[in-house]
Amino acid sequence: MCWPARSKPASFSLLKPGVSAGIGPDMFQIRIHGRGGQGVVTASELLSVAAFAEGHHAQAFPSFGSERTGAPVVSFCRIDTVPIRTREPVVEPDAVIVQDATLLRAVDVLAGLPASGFVVLNMARDLDEDLRARLSAFRPDRVAVVPATELALEHVGRPVPNAALLGGFAALTGAVSLDAVVTAIEERFGPDVAVGNVAAAREAHRTVRTCREESGAHVHTIA
Repeated sequence: MCWPARSKPASFSLLKPGVSAGIGPDMFQIRIHGRGGQGVVTASELLSVAAFAEGHHAQAFPSFGSERTGAPVVSFCRIDTVPIRTREPVVEPDAVIVQDATLLRAVDVLAGLPASGFVVLNMARDLDEDLRARLSAFRPDRVAVVPATELALEHVGRPVPNAALLGGFAALTGAVSLDAVVTAIEERFGPDVAVGNVAAAREAHRTVRTCREESGAHVHTIA
């Protein structure tokens, strides 16, 4: 488990001062699925901090209930160029991050995701025919399979895949930069915990970026 250097509320919104609330057309919505103990809520919070560090408005909050160990957990993040007013759960995400691949057979983690959406999946082994069929509904250049748990074990010593998946997410979507993810990790955790998580995020980002460069893919950016 990656423990925070300081506590944070379960739900928070980071907004730039001096701008009236509203919803912009460039809002990018992310839904994160995992299990209690995998840092699902922390992942959405880190993502929102990364977006805010780059000058965007961001919001992060979990689904109802506590992050009970092993139970399915969902958290949400929104990124926009203007203040974010809505507080509803993300039902039509632009991207889905799946921290535990076993949920693909237990929960409809891809619900509401359009064919143009992004999928970041934590998995080390090759996809079986069933998973390939489910992911075939999405553009191949917008699906990334990252061995995030293995990277976490290697660099952090614990099976908490959130930082590695955020590195992969940054490379796949361009919604936030790797530097911003690193900044968020270093602000959230003490130096002893941050260094391993940063290393995992960097390796995942490098892996996904290399794959995308070889395929000639482009990334989504928020102006």
